[in-house]
Amino acid sequence: MSHAFSEETHRNLLARIPHCTGREIADWLRAVEEGPSLIRFEEKVSWLRGEHGLAYGHAKAIIHEYDLRRAARRML
Repeated sequence: MSHAFSEETHRNLLARIPHCTGREIADWLRAVEEGPSLIRFEEKVSWLRGEHGLAYGHAKAIIHEYDLRRAARRML
């Protein structure tokens, strides 16, 4: 199963998350960082959905963004 959205779909989902959830992306990324130390992508998505009641697409976009930013930090 592919975890990646098209770049356009990912950007669109991220843009809608604050309106749909009432929280900014930075808040969600911080929640993931401070959440349980889960390894698998789908475990992280399931945690966000269960703990915060997010829709699957929103949770998936947040985890994908978190992983992208984490990988970028490692490259510095």
